[in-house]
Amino acid sequence: MRGSSHLAIGLITGVAVAGLVPGIPFSAAGIALAGFSSLAPDLDHPGSRLSKRLGFAQSYVRWAFVAVAAGLALYTHFQLPPGPDRRMGFTAALAFGLIGAAMQGDSTRKLALLFTGLCTVVAGLYTGFVWLSMLGLFVGVAPYTSHRSWTHTLWAAGFWTYIGHLANQGLGWHGVAWFAGGGYLSHLLADTLTKAGVKWLMPLTDLTLKIPLIRTGSKSGNFLEVAICVGYGLLVLGLVVGRLGF
Repeated sequence: MRGSSHLAIGLITGVAVAGLVPGIPFSAAGIALAGFSSLAPDLDHPGSRLSKRLGFAQSYVRWAFVAVAAGLALYTHFQLPPGPDRRMGFTAALAFGLIGAAMQGDSTRKLALLFTGLCTVVAGLYTGFVWLSMLGLFVGVAPYTSHRSWTHTLWAAGFWTYIGHLANQGLGWHGVAWFAGGGYLSHLLADTLTKAGVKWLMPLTDLTLKIPLIRTGSKSGNFLEVAICVGYGLLVLGLVVGRLGF
């Protein structure tokens, strides 16, 4: 399913959580969190919306390697005397430069997301927020898994929901786990409606659960995605309005 459809379904799920779950306040931030969470499973895909957004530094990663190579070469030239250390310094500078120059496409994206994830892990350790470090771990590792594998499992949904639970405790924002978990599960349920399906219980079993209604990218598939989003939105709207007694 396309990222735009996942986002729409995630946001609608956020409205459902806010309007239907007792004790959860109606919150624009919570609905946005559900939308964000609905995109998280596709961090394993190079073309996903969230992957591109969180990998904001990817266009600069290769130049960072080149800059490190230049800095190392200058340091070696001006600071190290002739000998083994000087030769090692120039060799390391050359290696960094070649790696930076050779970087293309997905490898750069993965490194950028790894960098983003590691920075988030460090921020979590510095502030004492375990949930933030766990979020960084997810962001850093997910791009190195194959598409619709580990991030598209019940265990990953549980991990993401637990991050929300810890954030709820750390921030005192009631309902984080509901918004996070609901958004994440909405992605897996939506992908279950595609021909590829989802391996919910991997690695316990490679059984693919699917209701093959949608062929992603096809005209009929795009139409069905829109129809599902509209139908789901109307259903949630009706339920929320009914609960509020309008």
